[in-house]
Amino acid sequence: MKPKNQRLVLLVVALVAVVGAVLLAMSAMRDQAAFFYAPADVERRGLPLDRAVRIGGMVRGGSIRRHPDGVTIDFVVGDETESTIPVRFTGITPDLFQENSGVVAEGRFQPDGSFVATEILAKHDENYMPPQLGPQGQHKTESLE
Repeated sequence: MKPKNQRLVLLVVALVAVVGAVLLAMSAMRDQAAFFYAPADVERRGLPLDRAVRIGGMVRGGSIRRHPDGVTIDFVVGDETESTIPVRFTGITPDLFQENSGVVAEGRFQPDGSFVATEILAKHDENYMPPQLGPQGQHKTESLE
């Protein structure tokens, strides 16, 4: 076989191997994607009961109820539509978790439509500033003009 043909065959084999590796990686990551369902998505598509999922939305005002055990809470996640999902979580909530703020919860749906969360991730908007850097702790920088 001529060297030119050998290079062509080697190039084709390498290309097939790279495409195969990419397809295998995408297949393996399909179930591990970090997407979440909004309440309207759940209402439209139905409950994914067979696997752990993430839901996201806003914690409805007045919906947080703390249980006497001190670590279990119930709250309602909603979105811009009227769709809501009742959520139960047992554990320590993040500092940013509060009513009328964004939240992503990981867990499983129950047959009754409620969601049992195993992890809570509180979200903040683009204007959030940690308390350490609030108005008193801001450092001013001088311009070099």
